Amino acid sequence: MRPADTWNDYELIDATGGRRLERWGKTLLVRPDPQVVWKNDPVSPLWAKADAVYHRSSQGGGQWEYRRRLPEKWKIGWQDLTMVVSPTGFKHTGVFPEQAVNWAWYREKIKNAGRPIRVLNLFGYTGGATLACAAAGATVCHVDASKGIVAWAKENAQASGLADRPVRWIVDDCAKFVAREIRRGNVYDGIIMDPPSYGRGPGGEVWKLEDNIYDLIALCAGVLSDDPLFVAVNSYTTGLSPAVMEYILKTTVCPKHGGATHCDEIGLPVSATGGVVPCGATAIWEQT
Repeated sequence: MRPADTWNDYELIDATGGRRLERWGKTLLVRPDPQVVWKNDPVSPLWAKADAVYHRSSQGGGQWEYRRRLPEKWKIGWQDLTMVVSPTGFKHTGVFPEQAVNWAWYREKIKNAGRPIRVLNLFGYTGGATLACAAAGATVCHVDASKGIVAWAKENAQASGLADRPVRWIVDDCAKFVAREIRRGNVYDGIIMDPPSYGRGPGGEVWKLEDNIYDLIALCAGVLSDDPLFVAVNSYTTGLSPAVMEYILKTTVCPKHGGATHCDEIGLPVSATGGVVPCGATAIWEQT
């Protein structure tokens, strides 16, 4: 497992009984996490000082209980990037901090390429990966089906001083966009995809990861350049093994481009116990 242990403005303080106690800048939040199945007594005394707690509803979704008045949004930093945090009605904050371990990998890969790199970031969310790639010098195409989320990503680019970098911001269904890029003859040296376990496109299209991930990766292989650098697939679906995603990359990308594949879990270290909470998996194909 690769732990995202390079944060200063984020900390997973403690985790037990299906919940995480987290520090976002100076703000303490408690959020549910289905991976936290252990039920040891809380270790940190800071649970009682949480500024807001997210409570799930038996009907689905949930709501925040604010124990003190918080700003609607605030900023946190990772390395030289700045991101806007804002608690949403779906428990998320706009940042998946475990992904920082991948942001660092993308950045290093692009910097060491020694040539211009074009990156396609699918399901780009609020743009952490996009910003990391752009800061490393890549030209990026950022695609997400949500207009509001793409606007949030642009706000993060502005906050990070990257608004003038060569980034295309696209609101579209990812698979349909890739199919059009193939017809247009556009190609990319790097592809990142962070698909949801389940979702709907802007036209009501149903997305279920287990049913759609092979077809999506196979489709994306069609927009790789003749000299591609990497393909990275992230998953939060607990029932989908990292090895399954790696196998798909091995059978869709390697036959034409060679290279090597690998996969692993990513996670967040817990300050109070020294353990690591698993937060998903990443499979990577890279040029060798």
